[in-house]
Amino acid sequence: MNKAIFLDRDGIINVEIGDYIKRFEDFTLIPHLGEALSLLKEKGYLFVVITNQGGLAKNLYSVDELDKMHHYLEEEMLKYDIHFEEIYYCPHHPDYNGNCLCRKPGSQMLEKAIARFNIDPSQSYFIGDKQRDVDAGSAVGVKGILVESNPDLFEVVSRIEN
Repeated sequence: MNKAIFLDRDGIINVEIGDYIKRFEDFTLIPHLGEALSLLKEKGYLFVVITNQGGLAKNLYSVDELDKMHHYLEEEMLKYDIHFEEIYYCPHHPDYNGNCLCRKPGSQMLEKAIARFNIDPSQSYFIGDKQRDVDAGSAVGVKGILVESNPDLFEVVSRIEN
């Protein structure tokens, strides 16, 4: 089985600005993201992004704009030989679509990744800046690492065993 690092997006991969990232121009990667993930890649981890994107339900931005951000992220990480197995996002918001199973703290996106990529939850971590990230991971047996938004990723990486 594989081990994985599940990553929240806003505040972990890209800079949290305190509001929805509505435009590609506002999507700025956390400093040293590629270098920090490279250290985890050397330890044999796969990478999966798990993110709530309720701004889609609110019509604050389009799927095309979101895809532009994610394409940029993937292209930038290729410079460090980092590949995301998948970028899962929940397009729902409870005020607009009601409740769904995929929105964190729900665990459906993690369950899909675990099954699809043969991931051992007991050897995996979820790095997030909200309690809902840790809760989603805990629901499937993944260890959560709760950090402040826009963290020093090298410090976070140093907390990961194996």
